[in-house]
Amino acid sequence: MAVALITCSGLSNVGRLTTAVGQQLLMRRPGRTEWVRAQAGPEAIADAADGADFVIALDGCEDSCGSRKAAEAGIKPAVRIMAIDLGIVKDGRAEVMYSEIEMVIHTVLEAVDGI
Repeated sequence: MAVALITCSGLSNVGRLTTAVGQQLLMRRPGRTEWVRAQAGPEAIADAADGADFVIALDGCEDSCGSRKAAEAGIKPAVRIMAIDLGIVKDGRAEVMYSEIEMVIHTVLEAVDGI
């Protein structure tokens, strides 16, 4: 099952966290995950979603950059995950922790298995 993951990939710790999750999922699910940063623009987002069985928007915070950019591209994600909803605190000075990456990956994979 092919999944398109749209990440906010912002500058705060939760934005960098979404980038790390995208990178890890590419390694862990080769050929089954298409990852695109929200900043790539509507055409790139639409291209990534085109071949996917379903789309996940991974947002870091309530700014919802990944979800907003997906909507601008005419894409409605099947699942929307927000890092701060998982208890991760947004802090521009904080470093991304491995445990946070694993928590978000686990949440994404649960969503994939549940669809």
